[in-house]
Amino acid sequence: MRRAFRQPGFGRLYAGLTTSSFGDSVMLLVLSMWVKTITGSNAQAGLTFFFLAVPAFAAPLLGIGIDRVRRKPLLVWGHVVSGLMVLPLVLVRGQGQVWLIWVVAAGYGVSFIVLPAGLNGLLKELMPDEALVDANASLQTTKESFRLFGPLLGALLFTWLGGWAVAVVDAASFFAAALVISTLTLSEERPEAETTHLWAQLTAGLRHLAGERVLKHVLVGFAVCILVLGFTESAIYALLDAFGKPPTYVSVIVSVQGVGAVAGGLCSSAVVKRLGEVATCVAGLALLVVGIAVMGWTHSFVVVCVSAAVFGAALPVITVSLMTLVQRRTPQVIMGRVSAAIEVVMATPQAISLALGSLLVVLLSYRQIFAIMAVVTAVAAAYIALLLRDQISTDVSRPDAPVRQPESENAAIGSPVVGGSP
Repeated sequence: MRRAFRQPGFGRLYAGLTTSSFGDSVMLLVLSMWVKTITGSNAQAGLTFFFLAVPAFAAPLLGIGIDRVRRKPLLVWGHVVSGLMVLPLVLVRGQGQVWLIWVVAAGYGVSFIVLPAGLNGLLKELMPDEALVDANASLQTTKESFRLFGPLLGALLFTWLGGWAVAVVDAASFFAAALVISTLTLSEERPEAETTHLWAQLTAGLRHLAGERVLKHVLVGFAVCILVLGFTESAIYALLDAFGKPPTYVSVIVSVQGVGAVAGGLCSSAVVKRLGEVATCVAGLALLVVGIAVMGWTHSFVVVCVSAAVFGAALPVITVSLMTLVQRRTPQVIMGRVSAAIEVVMATPQAISLALGSLLVVLLSYRQIFAIMAVVTAVAAAYIALLLRDQISTDVSRPDAPVRQPESENAAIGSPVVGGSP
């Protein structure tokens, strides 16, 4: 990972993003915990994550806007707006304001589209291709490490002072991140204005994903996994009920998950370099199956926590390999739209998963739900491994070989006619 920090500017970008990631770790779990505490409903707590996912359906429109602006100003103002967005939570006083929590959750969903898409473009601008995996691993490991104490701190603040205090801390982290990133020295040219039909611009990201064989099959596999992974957002509260634990104990599970995530993040860069992005995705999904299966089978809360650590270790491995794969196989001119298109591809199964999870938690035991998740995730891993076995074989025999980009960025998006000046 040290290779990334040798690149001028990355250290400052890392500091800014780390600050906002800390705020996210403190706040995100509190949103559903807040709803559960106010309403006493596992289903409504799970629906909080549904509202987080809904904005992804507007991602294509957001993607066009992202590709029309420079990445640094986008990240700066995106963090400022995100900070302002969470402040209305200080007005929540009871069940009558649950809708306000869901509105903020939807705003968070927009932030989760715009900021990562802008970051993908900025990293591609800032980092040499061979250092992308190190940059992604550094950012993801730090983000996951906040699981060790961020959720616990959020739960403590929530219990001690109330949700308004968590909202203030989160907003402050966004504002601080914007300030740090604004000091980054980076020479960016203004993106060229495309003159193709709006529909061609709107679908450029999806067309790239459909035409890029490796990305296509990896994303199909992930979509299958996400179709069930969202069940955990509701089922985890049912699990806690079965073990006689209060809703705030979800922060304990997430923190233990963070221990595994740090280990997974520290290993992710080396694993991707040795196996390649596709094989690492498969390995991460297989590890996810183990964590899910054990968590649903065990009768010991200690083992639940251990399996949560295994589950956590898989997440940064999957995320780092996918981010690097997308960055290496996508031209800069459509990076925003491809990132947004991925959100669309993932949003449909995620929304179905979250909504279905809220229903299943009423009809099935949490053990049955976790069993379904393990089987479907195993199918997703097998799909990627079988369909891309040739790519896996190539990557393993030639580790850390950067993907060659198309000779023309325009070739990847149907050769649109572009004009304008920087």
